[in-house]
Amino acid sequence: MGKSYIRRLIDACAAAFQLLTRIPVPYQPRYNEEVHRRSVVFYPLVGMVIGAVLMILYDGLPLLLPAEASAVLLLIVWIMLTGGLHLDGWMDTADGLLSHCSRERKLEIMKDSRVGAMGVIACVCYLLLKAALLHALIKESVVRLLPLWIIPIWSRFLMTAAIAWWPYARGEQGGMGALVQQAGNRHVLPALFTAVASSYLLWTLTLFIADVGLPLNQFTMFLIGAIVLTFTLGLGAAYVIGRKLGGQTGDTYGALNEWMELILLLAAVVAAVHVPI
Repeated sequence: MGKSYIRRLIDACAAAFQLLTRIPVPYQPRYNEEVHRRSVVFYPLVGMVIGAVLMILYDGLPLLLPAEASAVLLLIVWIMLTGGLHLDGWMDTADGLLSHCSRERKLEIMKDSRVGAMGVIACVCYLLLKAALLHALIKESVVRLLPLWIIPIWSRFLMTAAIAWWPYARGEQGGMGALVQQAGNRHVLPALFTAVASSYLLWTLTLFIADVGLPLNQFTMFLIGAIVLTFTLGLGAAYVIGRKLGGQTGDTYGALNEWMELILLLAAVVAAVHVPI
């Protein structure tokens, strides 16, 4: 039974990486409903790996390139690691939510493979702001002081919470979001533990990579701030979307991830400018 349980955990972890990233996984999980449900627990772990890759790249890019080019390359890699999956959800969600239509029509618009004007505008604004925030952080060199790359961990925990706490807006209809809809409250606490543990593990990694490490007490305060923002502005956005659509979809999970990354990046810039370290 012990080996069987471990095998199921490995299946769920591999499924999370295969669904959320383009990172090669040298293991083929046995896909079934239980595996998809359990995979949401490992979403924060996926964020940790993405954060670690970005952090390692940041440590080398400014040695070769100016801050502007480093910021754009980091953004490109950030998108490539997920195959643009979440950014696609951001655009589709913008098209649907910003239309003056009924709930049913909003869902139809979001399902359309074509991108509308609102989606393009939302994407351009998002990329410009994210690149500007990364540039600001690189110029301040705060990544060596603040464990910036825990951001992908908490944006993906928000996805887990949204999956567990809101119904699927499309009912029994298919879609990537429907794969994980059987996840519930019992998956949120393990995901929260995974997020906290992954954050501290990534902080430990910064001590080996960065020239200057962040003291544990200061990191803990930074982590608490990220958690508070996730449970307020993150879940607040999920609530607004849930009210407008009658629940969540695969697109809105991606949009929530991008929203949370942007909020936490913005908070990191504010902290870099106004909070002495």
